[in-house]
Amino acid sequence: MTDSSQSPRELWARVRARLKTEVGEDVFASWFARLELEELVDDMVHLSAPTRFLCSWVQSNYADRILEAFRHDVPDAARVQVTMRVNGQARPRLATAPVAAVAEPAEEAPAAKPVPSPAIAAEASAGPAPVARLVREPAKGDALAGSAIDQRMTFDTFVSGEANEMAFGVAKQIANAAINNTVTFNPVYIHSTVGLGKSHLLNAIAHAVSQADATKNIVYLTADHFMYHFITAVQRQSALGFKEWLRKVDLLLIDDMQFLQGKSATEFGHTLGALLTGAKQVVVAGDAPPRDLEMLDERVRSRLSGGLVVPISTFDMDLRRAIVQRRADQATSRFGMHFPTPVIDYVARAVTSHGRDLDGAVNRLVAANQLTGELITVPLAEKTLADLIRARDAKRVRIEDILKIVSRHYKVPRNELLSARRSRDVVRPRQIAMYLAKALTSRSLPEIGRRFGGRDHTTVLHSVRKVEQMIKDDLELGQEIELLKRMLEE
Repeated sequence: MTDSSQSPRELWARVRARLKTEVGEDVFASWFARLELEELVDDMVHLSAPTRFLCSWVQSNYADRILEAFRHDVPDAARVQVTMRVNGQARPRLATAPVAAVAEPAEEAPAAKPVPSPAIAAEASAGPAPVARLVREPAKGDALAGSAIDQRMTFDTFVSGEANEMAFGVAKQIANAAINNTVTFNPVYIHSTVGLGKSHLLNAIAHAVSQADATKNIVYLTADHFMYHFITAVQRQSALGFKEWLRKVDLLLIDDMQFLQGKSATEFGHTLGALLTGAKQVVVAGDAPPRDLEMLDERVRSRLSGGLVVPISTFDMDLRRAIVQRRADQATSRFGMHFPTPVIDYVARAVTSHGRDLDGAVNRLVAANQLTGELITVPLAEKTLADLIRARDAKRVRIEDILKIVSRHYKVPRNELLSARRSRDVVRPRQIAMYLAKALTSRSLPEIGRRFGGRDHTTVLHSVRKVEQMIKDDLELGQEIELLKRMLEE
């Protein structure tokens, strides 16, 4: 936190020092040294860079890290915008730019008004350079109060395929229904492992509805922001106003549900009940099915499960290729480089983790081309992406890891997985653990059998075939096992 007497120059110097400590001298010199702080408008940090490429690279790859560095002093900072300096010239003395300082405690808002969103009230005075103070004022039609919406995450920029087409279709249907003041499925719960597009769909829903009707009261909150707002409201003795604000929304979107904890999780349960009773649309995203969200009580999990639960599965080759092609086309239109078809195919084949890594792979190739002038070729891709691919290959799953994950996921003690017990609640997790051991390790069937309580290799083979058949017959179980695989591989 800073006080109102700090100078903008001091603030920027502290942020730069934090960044240099976090990323190291070399990375800092490459990407951060030529950035300048221009101003802080509402909750947005405005930086400038001397080249268009540097603007794009920092915006795409380091915006979150820059925000974290600013939030030590400016807790309300929520967005970063990097623009190119005119004629490549830096601004005059930094002290002339208004910069946000301490967020002052707000008066408790009347119940009829929403919890206000950040705004800037600059104090003009003679003498030292003015320093703005963050205040909170109600903003009429502030449809996107809450976490910042990423304007790049729209339905138009979402790449759909077999793995995510159901979630994509449901998200568009929700947006259309909200625009027309109707509710279809409620609540909707979208789940997948990291980097498969959950946040993109929530942002796209919010963006589409707000573009169609700016008067809609839409609130998009990540779980950590939900907790932050709730704890802050309690500390300021304005919890009632916070609850009333949430219960007056037309469309509530909560992201990263798995991070919700403590009393905030309880408050979410109360809010969910109130919104559903009032037929307000609720969309939630998390990295596990509702039944696995142990921080929520059984009643809330039941409410989420009773709505529409939509999984997103691991991307297949066709979808990975489509994503790489889309990102390459965007880079081509922006920077003018050429991505040959063999490079597109190589990246789609080699990077199998998730969508963010695919985006990162394309960004690395763009950077390599821009910084060295080298043409984008398969050898360049092999060299540039080597650590990304090696990091994936280097992960060695151990049978002990499998026992730990399966035991925790199914709430079966590890010793019972290795025991002779034949009850269904033990046999099925044991069979799944053996299947994972065969699929993810190099151990032979006899070795796996010995690790599972001295079982015969035929028992292991039976379990593997049994699970393979269950996956074919039960889509939900297939998704569950894919989740376990991702947890073990990451």
